[in-house]
Amino acid sequence: MDFKTYIRDIADFPSPGVLFKDITPLLQDATALQETGKALVALVGGQAVDKVVGMEARGFFFGTQLAAKLNAGFVPVRKLGKLPAEKISETYALEYGTDTLEIHKDSIVPGDRVLIHDDVLATGGTAKAVCQLVERLGGEIVQCNFLIELDFLEGNKKLNGYPIQSLLHY
Repeated sequence: MDFKTYIRDIADFPSPGVLFKDITPLLQDATALQETGKALVALVGGQAVDKVVGMEARGFFFGTQLAAKLNAGFVPVRKLGKLPAEKISETYALEYGTDTLEIHKDSIVPGDRVLIHDDVLATGGTAKAVCQLVERLGGEIVQCNFLIELDFLEGNKKLNGYPIQSLLHY
């Protein structure tokens, strides 16, 4: 399946000069949605996974599918103040400022084999922060898994040392 036919470009979103990769056409097509889930699972290979960690909010779309298909639990990582139980946080740099992500303290136990999933790997800041959260809880990262990787932004350099798999490259 040519997944790129389901990704549309939106110019100047969210700010002038940015060419946004919109995945909503893919999400709206039942066959494309199912096939994307299968293709993302295939990127994991035969690796054992105990938990899939998905980043707010678009990492939840396929993260929960991956968890179900891999017979693993799903762990949401959310923005500051959105999780109700005891949590840890990681602050990371953005182009203009910082942001903070949180994860429940009891969501990962030492030795858990963790697949990290998000829709897009861009500059790598979010994914790196999530890797740090997982490792602080004692999880072992088996792979960082993305629907789309924007190669020209070189986010993979921030994830140096972590296995990375992406379904689509731009």
